[in-house]
Amino acid sequence: MTQAHAVLHGIGVSAGMAIGNVVQVPPAAPFSPDEPATTDSASAIEKVHKALEQVASGLEARMATVPEHARAVLEATAMMARDPGLTGAIDTRLTSGTGVTRAVHDAVEEFATMFANLGGYMAERVTDLHDVRDRTISRLLGREEPGVPKLTSPAVIVAHDLAPAETAAMDKKLVLGIITAAGGPTSHTAILAAQLGIPAVVKTSGALELPNGTVVAVNGSTGEVIISPSQVEQDELLERAERRAAALKDSHGSGATKDGHAVALLANIGTLDDAKAAAAQDVEGSGLFRTEFLFLGQSSAPTVAEQTAIYTEVLRSFGDRRVVIRTLDAGADKPLSFANLGEEENPALGRRGIRLGFAIPQLLEDQLAALGAAHRETDADLRVMAPMIATCEEAEQFAESARAAGLPSVGIMIEVPAAALRSQDLLAIVDFASIGTNDLSQYTMAADRMEGELANLLDPWQPAVLQLIQHSCAGGQTNDKKVGVCGEAGGDPLLALVLVGLGVSSLSMAPGKVPAVRASLGMHTLELCQQMASAAVGARTATDARQAVLDLADQELNVLL
Repeated sequence: MTQAHAVLHGIGVSAGMAIGNVVQVPPAAPFSPDEPATTDSASAIEKVHKALEQVASGLEARMATVPEHARAVLEATAMMARDPGLTGAIDTRLTSGTGVTRAVHDAVEEFATMFANLGGYMAERVTDLHDVRDRTISRLLGREEPGVPKLTSPAVIVAHDLAPAETAAMDKKLVLGIITAAGGPTSHTAILAAQLGIPAVVKTSGALELPNGTVVAVNGSTGEVIISPSQVEQDELLERAERRAAALKDSHGSGATKDGHAVALLANIGTLDDAKAAAAQDVEGSGLFRTEFLFLGQSSAPTVAEQTAIYTEVLRSFGDRRVVIRTLDAGADKPLSFANLGEEENPALGRRGIRLGFAIPQLLEDQLAALGAAHRETDADLRVMAPMIATCEEAEQFAESARAAGLPSVGIMIEVPAAALRSQDLLAIVDFASIGTNDLSQYTMAADRMEGELANLLDPWQPAVLQLIQHSCAGGQTNDKKVGVCGEAGGDPLLALVLVGLGVSSLSMAPGKVPAVRASLGMHTLELCQQMASAAVGARTATDARQAVLDLADQELNVLL
């Protein structure tokens, strides 16, 4: 089908090029607004529980047909279908008379809102929840579960969003590329697409208006989707894809610059299943294990024993590679029923992160005790850090508690400008620091990270943010302490060079981004990275900063961007 030549823009999450015909994924069946109220709650509960179990069993059945690295993702989604917190929320609604499909929809939305308020990685787990919702409602309505249409020839899949279960089961020979209107860079779909080597672009405006059969060219590196590309454009894209594959062919092992300066390349994870999947990749460990998943949706805090079991498995999955675990980052914007300090006017500036831990000491004490027990059980390279540290007093209180729990390496997150500015004092107290570029950008630029209209202010190339990263690293150098980055900025092959030039010693990112970052570092010396850093910090605007670095970079890097 011929459409007018145009370019759509999204976020490239799985690098590579693909050219093919569009196949749209039909939307899932919504809940029925006209369904009758529930009058027999016991029967309705039994019916919904049966549907949820069928969804979970179906996902588990798929595990036998997908690659090993995808099985953990399917297992995680199946666990959501069996989550007692979710089933309990559904049961409550059914007992009050809500119709069966509406009860499932509303209960899932309650959890989805909770995850969305967490932002970043946790917000992107909402897709997994919606997958459970859609499959369950379809079963309750007597319809087939939603999914990608059966393909008879190679195509580019287009959808509002793709559930991990769908992405994991894709045949690379038939699925040339993926375009979604929603999604994010650390979603399970993005991670799986990168692992499968399928070019993918998410958050693509206009994607759902593409008719079936439209020829498109997908650039999973730049996030561009060309509608009805010319033959010249197609030839250029295919040639670029070949050059990119050649550049990544030898990307393996430890990260280092061209002249041998070591830069550890690590994975961001959020669940035990994520840990198992990431540990199977060519990464040097995990630079950020977010522990919020253990606490979300629970009626009471997980016990020390329950936490210990999870942490122990995570550590064992990585063997002798480092694992950096962040203590609970929750607050009024990330509600926990057992740790509710009440509503706040501005939750992002309230009692979140370590502030909640200090307000409810048992939460922090139990988590540190569990981490200490897991370390004694495994003798792994465990490093533990606290979120939202702003003062020396907070750093001292956390460090004292963590060391008392037997933890050998204690660090802090640098997310608050105050911590960046006083990093020299803070790093005299703790053993290391990790910069959370997402929150640091939010607080530096006074721009809510959940507000899409402010995306330009949250650009990690903002010189003010880079200057704070530079200051943070200077504090580390004064104290001979390592400073890493665990925000998504570390997964940008160009920005990674700047971060290393500023003094960052490790970069943690979505596992699928590691090969390109590793290849990028191998093209440039430390001295050149330092020149790039100086140019970026000295630039007037974020656009100027990126262009200045691009001008200094090896031209071969273009194939990775």
